[in-house]
Amino acid sequence: MQAAPVRPVRANAIPSVTDALRAMESLLMRSGQRTARRNAWTAVLEDRRRAKDRVEAQDVLEAVAGRTSSAT
Repeated sequence: MQAAPVRPVRANAIPSVTDALRAMESLLMRSGQRTARRNAWTAVLEDRRRAKDRVEAQDVLEAVAGRTSSAT
């Protein structure tokens, strides 16, 4: 009994959802619109980061204020 011949397997990369969305974006939007949208999203992420930093700073200040008031 002979073994079946081995066939090479082709591996096609499956595009990610992000890749698919970027491809659609490039088809539907002009370059300036894409840049504006990406800049806006970057600004949103930066605002979220700053808000998180403010909350953390407020927590630290409240903790320090709580320690000093109970010590006196």
